Amino acid sequence: MLNDLYQTLDPVAFSIGPLSVRWYGLAYVLGFVCAGAIIWRTAKRWKIRFDEDALLTIICCVIVGIIAGARLGYCLVYGNGYYFEHPLELFAFNQGGMSFHGGLVGALLGGVVAARMTSIPYLTLADLGAIAAPIGLFFGRCANFVNGELWGAVTDAPWGVVFGGAAGSMPRHPSQLYEAVLEGLVLFVVLYMLSRKVPPRPRGTFIGTFLVLYGIARFAVEFVRQPDAQIGYLYGGWLTMGQVLSVPLVIIGVALIVYAVRTRHEQMGIRKGGR
Repeated sequence: MLNDLYQTLDPVAFSIGPLSVRWYGLAYVLGFVCAGAIIWRTAKRWKIRFDEDALLTIICCVIVGIIAGARLGYCLVYGNGYYFEHPLELFAFNQGGMSFHGGLVGALLGGVVAARMTSIPYLTLADLGAIAAPIGLFFGRCANFVNGELWGAVTDAPWGVVFGGAAGSMPRHPSQLYEAVLEGLVLFVVLYMLSRKVPPRPRGTFIGTFLVLYGIARFAVEFVRQPDAQIGYLYGGWLTMGQVLSVPLVIIGVALIVYAVRTRHEQMGIRKGGR
């Protein structure tokens, strides 16, 4: 049973002396490594010519953007005013607290910097990143499950999991795994299959599709995911902050797809060696 599997999991992957490496940290590393490989492979298939230096620049900019944006987004949106009173704890990454929506904004801003440094059109970079992002989401949600965080609502389903701790002793939906499948595997398969068309679909198609499908998947899973205790349910007791933040993603995604279809700007890169 899924509950039996969970009870055997340890959030710490391995320890070397006083140093403990957690699965959550490894999820970030694996996500970025796989994303880099997918971006490189897709760019080659699309005949976008950029070298290893350009790829490293892109990955570094996005890493900084995701980590800073995810932490800041969580503190501002889900902190319920706590971090305004304790600003130094913004940097307490060891205490947890990362927001996907904040990380997405950070990644998009990091992409702006990367686009300027590599001379690759911004929407081309965003499309490449959108195809790779679901793999990182998959690893991240699996790590959330191992950590026993972001659990779902109480359920009597046979696959319910007793997370213990603040989640109590009642079986709950393993909503982390629902998200890993929908936001990770399913979204990756859809985007990767779309990316195989040569010549590639116009700029903005993939980031638009990513935003629409992610927003829909997140909105749906939130119905069985326990909302953050400090915020609870909004607007009459059924809507969550995750759903509120996902609606704009769908709207923006639709707008980007319409823009891509109407303008039909081709995907472009740079010559080997940079600018």
